[in-house]
Amino acid sequence: MRVTFVVLGSEQLAVSQLSAIARRDGHEVGLAFSAALFDDRYNLSVPRIAPFFDDRQQVIDAIREQQPDVLAFSVLTGTYRWMLGVAAEAKAMLPGVATVFGGVHPSAVPDRVLAEPAVDFVCVGEGDLAFPEILAAVAAGAPGRAAAPIPNTRFLGPDGQVVRGRQEAFLQDLDSLPPFDKQLWEDHLRVGDFYLTMASRGCPYRCTFCFNNFFANLPEVRRGRYVRQRSIEHVMYELNEAKRRYRLRFVDFEDDVFTVDKDWVHAFLGRYRREIGVPFHCLTHPRFMDDDIARDLAEAGCISVQMGIQSADDEYKTETVKRYEPTERVEQSLEAMARHGLRVKCDHMFDLPGEPEGAQEAARALYAAYPPYRIQTYWTNLLPGTELVQQTRDAGLVTDEQIDRLEDGRDFDFFREGNLGSAPQRMRRFRNYETLFKLIPVLPGSLRARLRATHFSYVPEPVVRLLGFSADLLHGLLSRDPHHLSYARHYALQLRRFALRRLGLRPGAATRPRPSPAPRPTPARAESD
Repeated sequence: MRVTFVVLGSEQLAVSQLSAIARRDGHEVGLAFSAALFDDRYNLSVPRIAPFFDDRQQVIDAIREQQPDVLAFSVLTGTYRWMLGVAAEAKAMLPGVATVFGGVHPSAVPDRVLAEPAVDFVCVGEGDLAFPEILAAVAAGAPGRAAAPIPNTRFLGPDGQVVRGRQEAFLQDLDSLPPFDKQLWEDHLRVGDFYLTMASRGCPYRCTFCFNNFFANLPEVRRGRYVRQRSIEHVMYELNEAKRRYRLRFVDFEDDVFTVDKDWVHAFLGRYRREIGVPFHCLTHPRFMDDDIARDLAEAGCISVQMGIQSADDEYKTETVKRYEPTERVEQSLEAMARHGLRVKCDHMFDLPGEPEGAQEAARALYAAYPPYRIQTYWTNLLPGTELVQQTRDAGLVTDEQIDRLEDGRDFDFFREGNLGSAPQRMRRFRNYETLFKLIPVLPGSLRARLRATHFSYVPEPVVRLLGFSADLLHGLLSRDPHHLSYARHYALQLRRFALRRLGLRPGAATRPRPSPAPRPTPARAESD
């Protein structure tokens, strides 16, 4: 059976995992990919330019060419409407195709997504168990697409009623899964430039703004842990195969908290240093970072570490956001990473509902005293299913109508400033702090300590924005930050491929893999060192 995944912008590890499962089960797998230049719904959105690079028709053409039996979508709230449109057009073109919607957004509002005529199956939560059963049901051609309920899945039966499979416990043995399917992306991305992987799943925390806030509570069967770790052998097998097949420049571990198991990290990084030896990036948390971990990361070739701070008001973080690390613990973590020369990228959020006004000044003092390599700023957005939605509703910051539009994917945009209705003067203050935070990493110590957000109050707002953007961009490029460089390479590649298609030429494969020996089978259960 033929399965086509529809993807927007860049690689999605969930798709890579499900593609590997489908291949393991003997299905033919393809990809309909949109580069989404200047409109990727995440990193870069330039509405005035994006329409000139619209490649939606290319996605439809790929679906027509591949003639799939199943069309699969991993959906975020910001991509939901676009993907619904593609699904509807595909079903009009191929009436027999079955569509599967999974990911964060469908998991939050599954019945709403299933009510859409273009959606046949909704996968709720992780799809490792559900997806192969969905494919088997479609292959069997049963009435109503499936003869019996499927775990973690909803679909409409012959009578039009929702058939709801039980929400099973999270898969505990991650080694039972095949490694991520990277071949799926070779025609579209330079896989080795920025190799994405995960060594674990799940997060120990339930921050009210994050999808983990509701996702961890989806199972009806409470068995096992939400935070699960692959064995060292299983991860090393994947990375060694990748090193043989691609020219690895950089590895990005996308684990929610890569350093959650200190003993595992120590043993894994020893092997990583000896066998892979490629610079890498990971995410951490103040409670899971100390001098030993920082030293292990640095010695293994870690270039940068991303750590969420979000707010510097301890009482607000604990009571409202459900982040329980005190500022003292954050400072200790920053000190440990600085001591070992790690580039620290701190995440900071603006416009959190109910956050005290003094929180930004507290954050300024923290960043000035412990300057990170980069302060990555984000504007609060609502994700359906999270406690933050209810908090903002209770505070009167959003209406039921706005939440309805949010759940329908009609009123959502990553990084949209002021989406919680803040007053203009409050928004201007946030922008001043944002520019200050972008400058702090590049300023000398004396100026860093003296500069305040109020110093930008009399500067025209467009100039303030440009100053912060330029400082961040130039700092990243001049310091050869792998994230900046890989993003620039990605855009250069996609612009070149876009130009070739406009000239009527067919672009070649983006990645030219090295010849490699036939892969040895992955052990069903690998042993850890």
